[in-house]
Amino acid sequence: MKYPIEGSCQCGGVKYQLLSAPLMIVACHCKECQKLSTSAFSITAVVGADMVEFQGEMVDWSRVADSGNTNGAKFCPTCGNRIYHFDPKEPEKIKLKPSNLSDTSIIQPTAHVWVSEKQDWYSIPEGVAVYDKQP
Repeated sequence: MKYPIEGSCQCGGVKYQLLSAPLMIVACHCKECQKLSTSAFSITAVVGADMVEFQGEMVDWSRVADSGNTNGAKFCPTCGNRIYHFDPKEPEKIKLKPSNLSDTSIIQPTAHVWVSEKQDWYSIPEGVAVYDKQP
C-alpha cells in the first residue's frame, strides 16, 4: 500500500490524508455501531492522531460507552458523514472511519468485537480475533 491515502466526506467539505498504515482494523458489531453504519457492523481503523491530516470544519457529538469512557465523534456538519471517533482520555489515538478513503483496500479487519450483539445472518471470516464484548 502506498501512503498517503486521501479521504473525504460525501460532500467534500472535510478532506484528509492518512499518512501511514493503521495500527489495526476492527469491525464492531455492537448495537450502537449498527445504528451508526445502518448495517451489521461498523469498521474502524485505529491510527495515531499524528498519522492523519484534516482539512475542513468538523463538529462533535459524544456518548458514554458501556465501559464508562466517552465515545466522541467528529463529523461533517453539512453531509453528516462520520470521519472519526475518539476518547478524550487518549488524545494520541483516533478511530478513523476508513470507508470514506479513496482506496479502501486497507479495510481488512483483524478483529471483530461485540460479537455478542452480532446479526445472526453475518458469518465472521476465519483467522481473525473474535471478542464477545470490548477486549
